Amino acid sequence: MARHTVRPELSEAREQGFHNIGEAAALTGVSAKMIRHYELIGLVPPASRTFANYRLYNDADLHRLRFIKRSRTLGFSMKQIEQLLGLWSDPGRSSAEVKQLALAHAAELEARIAEMQAMQRTLRSLAKHCHGDQRPDCPILDDLAGGEAPQPDRR
Repeated sequence: MARHTVRPELSEAREQGFHNIGEAAALTGVSAKMIRHYELIGLVPPASRTFANYRLYNDADLHRLRFIKRSRTLGFSMKQIEQLLGLWSDPGRSSAEVKQLALAHAAELEARIAEMQAMQRTLRSLAKHCHGDQRPDCPILDDLAGGEAPQPDRR
């Protein structure tokens, strides 16, 4: 036998401390579009609904959304956030697992920063060697073309 749950009106839900998606977005700093996306991919459990089918979020949902937003701000991937959420909701977790995940992410960030600094040095060097005048010679374009600047056809 199917279980029938009574869906409240939005005003009743608000009286019970629930928030619609717009309010949840305003209270967490996560856009409504991203809230729906997080629900779709399973980072946020499916929202309960009003009689008119509006999504409803409680304080625990808002806390979870803030957790996700902060994790995204720190550059964690969706997969990593899924792992962090699992650890967060597991009272029997080992903090060593959380630390390992954080340190691995910090190492990834360090490597990306080093790559970006190398790109920055290369671009600065290329720009330094570019005359930046009316001449067509450009070491920046030469480098992007693989070091071989084709000469224009002068026929």
